Amino acid sequence: MRCLRRNKRPFWYALFREKERVKGGHRPIYEDAVRTTGNISPAKGAAYAEPFGSDLQYDRVIVLDNPNCPIDENTILFIDVEPSRNTDGDYIYDYVVKKVARSLNSVSIAVSRVSVS
Repeated sequence: MRCLRRNKRPFWYALFREKERVKGGHRPIYEDAVRTTGNISPAKGAAYAEPFGSDLQYDRVIVLDNPNCPIDENTILFIDVEPSRNTDGDYIYDYVVKKVARSLNSVSIAVSRVSVS
């Protein structure tokens, strides 16, 4: 029921490709952002079940009906913003993946909001 077409909304994800050496450390490099749709929960509240346990801190849960979706814990997400880059060419995103739980017919993704400029 969660993956009914009327419950889905669009978002974008960018998969981690590699770390690039830069002066003073490393910089993550991501693939091009890909648009997809899924059931994105409203902000986390006490009325929702804790499918990832109570120790994990997350803000929302995304449910996809494709268990083979390539999203993993290194993926960045664009849920409330469209993909864009800053002057250095780095993505400006608003969510990161905290945990992925796959089942036979779906995948649940716990995400947390971040502030990237």
